[in-house]
Amino acid sequence: MSESVTMDLIFREYQDKVSRYIRSRINNYHDAEDLASDVFLKVAAALDRYNSARGSLSTWIYAITRNAVRDYHRRAKLGFSLEEQENLPDDTETVDDTVIRRERLNELALALERLSARERDIIILRFYQGLSPGEIARKMNISYCNEGFIQSTALKKLRKLLDNKKEEPV
Repeated sequence: MSESVTMDLIFREYQDKVSRYIRSRINNYHDAEDLASDVFLKVAAALDRYNSARGSLSTWIYAITRNAVRDYHRRAKLGFSLEEQENLPDDTETVDDTVIRRERLNELALALERLSARERDIIILRFYQGLSPGEIARKMNISYCNEGFIQSTALKKLRKLLDNKKEEPV
């Protein structure tokens, strides 16, 4: 069975359970929906590492969900929503930090150009425009699981491209 079909089945089986669990622990509806989407992206990204000998699929998904909620609350202790946490300014940034950040952004822009148009669109919609995976899937007319798979693949490619950039001699 292909990963895409497996994720479709997993999503259909566990989507309501995961969403209910998260909504019972997070008051902000939009943050809860985003977190539920992120849980399924994590499941898709780690599915090849799932070991049935260590526990049932439902237990494994529950652990990922529980950890995601715990991480959310840890980050939210300052009172910011999930989206606000990602956009907090760093008041301690020095001139050197600003130069380094701009260089990294340039490297990221160059790496994004090396992705396929579909991969680049998904990364831009998710991380620059802040759309949820479900919104991206609807906007691009693809399945939720396909969006997650493409996003996961694109992020792996970006990491590899950026890691290779770090290893280049100065």
